[in-house]
Amino acid sequence: MRNLLLPAAALVGGCAGQPDDPRGVSRDETLLSVSASGRAESRPDRAEFQAGVETWAGSAREAAAANGRRIAEVVAALRALGVAADDIQTRAVNVSRIDYGDRRGQFQAANVVNVTLRNPARASAAVSAVTEAGANIVAGPNLSMSDPESTANLAYADAYKAARKRAEAYAAAADMEVVRVLYIRDAGGSQGNTYFRAAEATTIDAAAARPEQGPVPVAPPPPPVNAGSGMMIGTTASNVFIQVDFALRAK
Repeated sequence: MRNLLLPAAALVGGCAGQPDDPRGVSRDETLLSVSASGRAESRPDRAEFQAGVETWAGSAREAAAANGRRIAEVVAALRALGVAADDIQTRAVNVSRIDYGDRRGQFQAANVVNVTLRNPARASAAVSAVTEAGANIVAGPNLSMSDPESTANLAYADAYKAARKRAEAYAAAADMEVVRVLYIRDAGGSQGNTYFRAAEATTIDAAAARPEQGPVPVAPPPPPVNAGSGMMIGTTASNVFIQVDFALRAK
């Protein structure tokens, strides 16, 4: 009989050490899952735009040579404006035969560079300069922050504060109190036209999710900004979303 009782005692002891719930809540606690959003704004300190040249000629060599001369003039105009060489980067180079339209049988050469401006207020002057230098491809500018994480982190902190306040409101209504934070999930977001990828849900979280729950909505990107007679820098918003699980206990 003694040999039969020992395994049973060991089994009971092993079960006693296991958590009451795989999500971390104890038997006297209630799980509360909260979704919240946060927002922070910052003034962009960087502008990027693309400038390029398309040329056509009767041969690939002639088209490429003409293109090389004209893109050199575009780059020279940027350098004269004070743009550093490291802030001018080739985006695309292409030479192709045209097999349709009025230019059929000719060759087209294209060269596009990406330009980074450390002072976004100068974007209008830079776009004008490259256009006067012969650029016939211009796109942008795209305004951004050189340290996007700083603003994003402010938004995430705002989101957590909102989640905490909501949890405390639930707890007060149920005559309970928030005792622990069990789980925090980054549900993604956006900053201008840049998207933050959401962290993948854990196995436990995915199993607990209801089928009708869809992805957290993400704010659409703002419309493109065109450099006209002047630049309106404005501010760029970071909108983020989080999910937080709290453990509640009766007072």
